[in-house]
Amino acid sequence: MIKPTAFDPSTDTIGLDPELSASLVPQQADPAIPVTGMTFGVATMTENSPHDGEMHPDGDEVLYLVSGHARVVFVDDDIADIDVRPGDGLVIPKGLWHRVDIIEPCQIVYLTPGPNNEYRPLAGGKR
Repeated sequence: MIKPTAFDPSTDTIGLDPELSASLVPQQADPAIPVTGMTFGVATMTENSPHDGEMHPDGDEVLYLVSGHARVVFVDDDIADIDVRPGDGLVIPKGLWHRVDIIEPCQIVYLTPGPNNEYRPLAGGKR
């Protein structure tokens, strides 16, 4: 018999393979565990991203802010930063370098393509 799988968004993410089958994936700070397909999860963030930018060459990333206030900073392109508030959604196009700066502690729902995500380290290894 096929049964539903409960998960705790505070400790797990969901990996969706190319056939859209879902499986539990342990949650961890960036860099996330690579998933071939999409990763769906909820991040509770009180500090800025632990990197100086990320890029997803496999597809667009979807963000939805549940609570708090964040700014999505576009690192290499002449694109204005975008502030997101509760209820705001944002599609970040494939290949666009970006990071999330936290203005107020946030809960962000994300759908991130993978597995070939790239991250730039912070200068001096500091947050």
